[in-house]
Amino acid sequence: MMQPSSTSPTATYRLQLQPDFPFAAAERAVPYLAALGVSHLHLSPVLEAVPGSTHGYDVTGHATVRAELGGEEGLRALAATARAHGLGLVVDIVPNHMAVPSPVSLNGPLWEVLRDGPASRYARWFDIDWDGGHGGRLLLPVLEGRIGDELPRFRVEGPLLHYGEQVFPLRPGTERLPLPRLLEAQWYRLAWWRLARTELNYRRFFTISQLIGVRAEDPEVFAATHATVLRLVREGVVDGLRVDHPDGLADPGGYLAWLRAGTKGCWTVVEKILTGAERLPGTWACAGTTGYDALRHIDGLFVCPQGSGRLFSHYRDFVTPLADEGGDWEETVRRSAYEVVEHELAAEVERLVRTAARIAERVPRPGDHAPWALRQAVRELLVRLPVYRPYTADTTDVARSAADAAMLGDAAARARATFRVPEEAAAVDLVHDLALGRFADGGEDGGGGPGDGDGAAGSAAADRNDTALDDADRNAVNREVADFAARFAQTASALHAKSVEDTAFYRYPVLLSACEVGGDPGEPALGPGTFHEYCARLQRDWPESGTALSTHDTKRSADVRARIAVLSECPDRWRDVLGAVADGREVADDVVPVDPMVAWTAWQTAFGLGASAAGGRAAERLTPAVLKAVREAGLRTTWTEPDAVYEEAVAEFVRSGPCGPAAGRLAALEAELAPHIRANVLGAALLHLTMPGVPDLYQGTEREYAALVDPDNRRPPRFVPELLAELDGGAAPAGPSAEKLRLTTAALRLRRAHPEWFGAASTYEPLAAEGPAAEHCVAFVRGGQVVTAVTRLSLRLRETGGWWDTVLRLPAGGAWRELLTGRTLAGGAAVGVDTLLTEWPVALLVREERRRSARAERREDEREREQRTRTASE
Repeated sequence: MMQPSSTSPTATYRLQLQPDFPFAAAERAVPYLAALGVSHLHLSPVLEAVPGSTHGYDVTGHATVRAELGGEEGLRALAATARAHGLGLVVDIVPNHMAVPSPVSLNGPLWEVLRDGPASRYARWFDIDWDGGHGGRLLLPVLEGRIGDELPRFRVEGPLLHYGEQVFPLRPGTERLPLPRLLEAQWYRLAWWRLARTELNYRRFFTISQLIGVRAEDPEVFAATHATVLRLVREGVVDGLRVDHPDGLADPGGYLAWLRAGTKGCWTVVEKILTGAERLPGTWACAGTTGYDALRHIDGLFVCPQGSGRLFSHYRDFVTPLADEGGDWEETVRRSAYEVVEHELAAEVERLVRTAARIAERVPRPGDHAPWALRQAVRELLVRLPVYRPYTADTTDVARSAADAAMLGDAAARARATFRVPEEAAAVDLVHDLALGRFADGGEDGGGGPGDGDGAAGSAAADRNDTALDDADRNAVNREVADFAARFAQTASALHAKSVEDTAFYRYPVLLSACEVGGDPGEPALGPGTFHEYCARLQRDWPESGTALSTHDTKRSADVRARIAVLSECPDRWRDVLGAVADGREVADDVVPVDPMVAWTAWQTAFGLGASAAGGRAAERLTPAVLKAVREAGLRTTWTEPDAVYEEAVAEFVRSGPCGPAAGRLAALEAELAPHIRANVLGAALLHLTMPGVPDLYQGTEREYAALVDPDNRRPPRFVPELLAELDGGAAPAGPSAEKLRLTTAALRLRRAHPEWFGAASTYEPLAAEGPAAEHCVAFVRGGQVVTAVTRLSLRLRETGGWWDTVLRLPAGGAWRELLTGRTLAGGAAVGVDTLLTEWPVALLVREERRRSARAERREDEREREQRTRTASE
């Protein structure tokens, strides 16, 4: 755990900046956002990006703040207004990659590399394998067809090569060459876009060739690409950072150490996705993750373990999937991983194979491996890793390094079994050792920062080959091994993201709320004990880590997932509704029928979106989400090999089914389950706002917020300050949005007024209910001053007779005031949970201060009135 040297946020509010919501729009929202009770605004990337980008992760330049958003002047104005209202700024940064835009000239450094090649001053910026084929050139897979067919579309104008609307720089001195020779003479090879899958020779973000990897492990590159952000931090414009995709970096731990030094320790969180029992490396210089691990533990509380099992049975009967196409979670993940590693990531695997082969040739003892054997070894090891990536090279975290080494050892043992000839399985041993960095020379100092490639773990292995290698060869081998270990980890991360998040999640739609970043659809339910253990560990190890329920990357917003989770409590009712809407839907002879998995996904997505959230635009929002699910699943159509006829059949199914007359069945079920949806939505929100960590609210989620996968979840926000003013004026909350807003502001303002009750110096204590329905109440105490209590699995609770005589014993030492109802309860007394949770399915209690003066109460009331007045006037 690394504590930030600056003040940590009490809560952050994520704003997705884009041309339709620039800095000026965010500035106008500041009074309202300050009134909510957050301490910091959390901005999506602010540096120059591809024009029109709605997310900003396609960075084109690190030197300037994005002009479309208002430039640095606009950012500074936003910061000043925020500061005037007591708010700071947290900014999202993208160290891993830059855009390959159209035109390429938008990315100045990349433009110079294309023109000047490896001699360019920017060549070290990008992770390019100049020796990876193509005659020492960089492959640019941008052509719509094979180059021979595209030649008529090229034209030369001075120092520029035009292809349609795209423009590329010409290598100086080649302008007058005949076109075929001119193309061969460039530092880049223009190629058919389909060649990217197997022939690409630069690292990219996952499988997106339009995003080229940046070598942030190089000190000069780090300094150049972070200069503007670090300056904004030093000058007080920016107060904290979110680091996008740290698993793409060669050395995340080293990178964070440099970042901490450059920012003097400002609050920083990393978008690290943890799986299962995985832990964040304890030596990382950050406050923690962005919070997908918290999302998993909150969501799991509201899934019924027995009901989810029965729901799977109904799904299996309805869909009848093969085991590896959605019938079994582990088998589905394994098949998806093989498909991705053999196809989408073929170029990345080949780069690993080339590196391993060079090492095998230079070091005689482990040599003489056939390329096919190395390829199989790399693939088989990668598909067997249960986490996004190993961190075996991090010698500063001995426990984590040892655990990852054991994980790789287990994967290697199973990978060897895939070879028919045992002797050929020795390729697995080589790849396993290279992934561990065991052939690197440790040197005397044990390494320094990112890119050093030194690690003591490999010194003994290097010594075994001293007689065969001179110093120059050994240094070359050490560099190759360090490169292999880093690149293997980077590829593992891309594989896990693409095979699990972007493929298997869409092939296993049993309970869609569990198919979320950081989630585990194979084990969607978690009990209170697991939740409490997680929270206690978070408070102990990473008390200022970020926590989240909805983000710009979640496939469904928290409220959509909360609605869907209720289906795990009534699987038979869902079966009956689905059966009713499916019966009688005859398909004409000339219409392609959609498969049952698509139907299951579409109807469940529609239920999650809800009739009230969808409004009259249901088909406009639901159809793109279902089509994306079908393409990501890749069983009938894909992004690169689309089946237009099938996709139109899917679109028509959505329009006439979930968005047609039969949607009335869903509306009836929604009305029936409304109290339990309410309990899930409010329960998840309150847990998120009061558990250990720093809660991050995604734009609009202070009210009812139903959003599907991007681009649906990246729409410009719509704020309703008048609703907040009504509630602050004493109006009773009417409807789900008002109730959620009331709950959210109560918790946020409490955190802001008393950060010591929730921060690093606070405590977390589970508070166990007693009685026959105790498992339906999740409660805890923060800092001895705040009690949170929520209802879980409320439908099952009702069906088993309610709370009966279940009680919750509030901590002794004075009275407790419930903030949502204003009631006062005695401390030390056993309070009936049916009484505590009668008006609301949740409770937020604060210990009454014995010696609190009337003057202090008046001051607090005056501050609240001033804030409300300022909000109304602005």
